[in-house]
Amino acid sequence: MARSGVSGDNVLTALDAQQPTSMYWQLTLLATLGGFLFGYDTSNIGSALNFVPYHLQGLALGYLVSGASLGAAAGAILGGPASDRFGRKALLITDAAIYAIGAILSAVTPDAAVLLVARTFIGVAVGADSAIATAYIAEYAPKNRRGSLAMLQQWMITVGILVAYIVALVIFAAFPASAASVGWRLVLGLGAVPALVGLALRTQMPESPRWLLRRGRYEDVRKAVSVLGAGDVSVDDIRRGAETLAATEDSGGGRFRGWTPAARRALIVVCVFFVFQQITGINVPLYYGPHLLGGTFAGPHATLVATTVAGVEVTAIMTLFNVGFTYLGFRWIDKFGRRKLAMGGYTGMIIFALVSALGLTLLHGRLAMVVIMIGLCLFISSFAVGVGGTGWTLQGEVFPTAVRGQAAAIAAFVDWIANFALVEVFPVWQNAIGLGGVMLCFGALCLMAIAFIFWALPETKGLGVEEIVELFDRNKPAPAVAATD
Repeated sequence: MARSGVSGDNVLTALDAQQPTSMYWQLTLLATLGGFLFGYDTSNIGSALNFVPYHLQGLALGYLVSGASLGAAAGAILGGPASDRFGRKALLITDAAIYAIGAILSAVTPDAAVLLVARTFIGVAVGADSAIATAYIAEYAPKNRRGSLAMLQQWMITVGILVAYIVALVIFAAFPASAASVGWRLVLGLGAVPALVGLALRTQMPESPRWLLRRGRYEDVRKAVSVLGAGDVSVDDIRRGAETLAATEDSGGGRFRGWTPAARRALIVVCVFFVFQQITGINVPLYYGPHLLGGTFAGPHATLVATTVAGVEVTAIMTLFNVGFTYLGFRWIDKFGRRKLAMGGYTGMIIFALVSALGLTLLHGRLAMVVIMIGLCLFISSFAVGVGGTGWTLQGEVFPTAVRGQAAAIAAFVDWIANFALVEVFPVWQNAIGLGGVMLCFGALCLMAIAFIFWALPETKGLGVEEIVELFDRNKPAPAVAATD
């Protein structure tokens, strides 16, 4: 039965009703390969930091860690509109090539300036991919599994982070004498391998059926739908789908067609969600973990290599929690919904930020190390299960197709600017009030995030992407939420 003005017999409802086959999961894993590279290439610098021979300090050190984030902001704001014009597939292929070039340049860098440029260059690919991947997924995913499919982006990010620390651990532990020469370069350069594999495989991906539909390429829509296994749709089905897409864009007009008041409200909500996602501190232990924690866990008399290995081991344990609890988020996001999962995640982050602060400020010795590890691991776990993937899922599903690339790009740009700002100022912030004080600030910010979600974020689970747009339109009743498993 048609709901909310959506015809019951069109290509969009066929896509929404489809049960995910193995093709869906393979395609989504390939689309989120950029998430893996995102995780690997933004966190590997934390392991290499102690061996980079350029003696950077203060804001320059902060930029070495966060320069990829600044490049990501530029990549996001450029990539989204380009994907609206040239297609999601073309930009995903381009991103893989940029990842490979940036990783290779990082490995062979002759000086600090080239390394900083290479990190920024990698960031361009990270940002563009973060603006495109979940939008691409949302445009073919069935509505009752869209959250799970989009959540794979966050899961792949966590896997990339974990692999970055495992690679560093193997290289530095097995070849300690080469850590300061070849070792750190290898850690940075190995990201080129999955990037080149992705470059080859992404050429075989189908284009987004909704993007093709809006471009009037009806025969290509039929081919894409066939590849996805959603059946043989008729030309009339496709035309009715085009009418449904057009109905979500009616209030824009002219060159701003699609930028309805509802779309603008959705953009504000997602941007604020992304700001909270970053400024509540998830990337501090993941990016700076080896640098911050190695001395605590290795002891005062350990060598630089031993200290780095201890820090990488500790951070790898934290990333294992990140991977495992992101998987739980993947299983639960379409069951419990975005709002409950996000508010629950932030509640856990508040609790364990306080636990971490306790260990860092009031305790000493082995007890302090145990409490710090419990606090940081469960702080990360709370983020992983309820916050990280929820933001990327919302980014892909809440905007009209006409402006999805642009809107997703703006949201990703805001996300990366917030990421850059936090990571850049963290060394100064930590020097001023200590890591324990910073964790207390993160807890307070998490409380503000819960209040925002409760007030501003509607539930989107179980709805088609065209129906979700209506949730942000104050002049229309919200569509009924379909029951989920």
